[in-house]
Amino acid sequence: MVNTYQLTGEYKCKLDDKGRLRLPTSLIRQIGYTGILEFAINRGFEKHLMIYPKDVWDGKTKMINNLNLYNRRERQALRYFYRGASIVGMDSADRILVPQSLVEYASLGKEVILFAYHEQIELWSEEEYQKMLEQEPENFSEIADDIFGSQSQNGGGQAEQDTDE
Repeated sequence: MVNTYQLTGEYKCKLDDKGRLRLPTSLIRQIGYTGILEFAINRGFEKHLMIYPKDVWDGKTKMINNLNLYNRRERQALRYFYRGASIVGMDSADRILVPQSLVEYASLGKEVILFAYHEQIELWSEEEYQKMLEQEPENFSEIADDIFGSQSQNGGGQAEQDTDE
């Protein structure tokens, strides 16, 4: 059964010399700590890593595994999605080991940022995260209005009901 998460938070963390990352206690609580937690970690769309609780990862892989291997574009998407992907377990000190190839891909140093939202956690080098923040649009309210404006007019995204009876 896949859990539904609403992960939230921005956490400044440290990556040790062996590539271990201690997960913040408040983030572990949001996931629902029930013993040994497993995660999948892979490359993100930008120069960062994505960390998924294992059950979320399993759901995502079911969706992507439906792509057609005989279609070049879909095959490339499958390869990119799985490239570098690893399953990691949390140890007794609440740490996960980030594979060295992924540390190099995301240019992770000692100072890293975890950005949790929805069902996933992004792992950024502090420097790349700051660059990303500097690129945020000044007109976010306009973007939000374009995306959510019509939903608020309909009562929070619900379709209007037909009142002709």
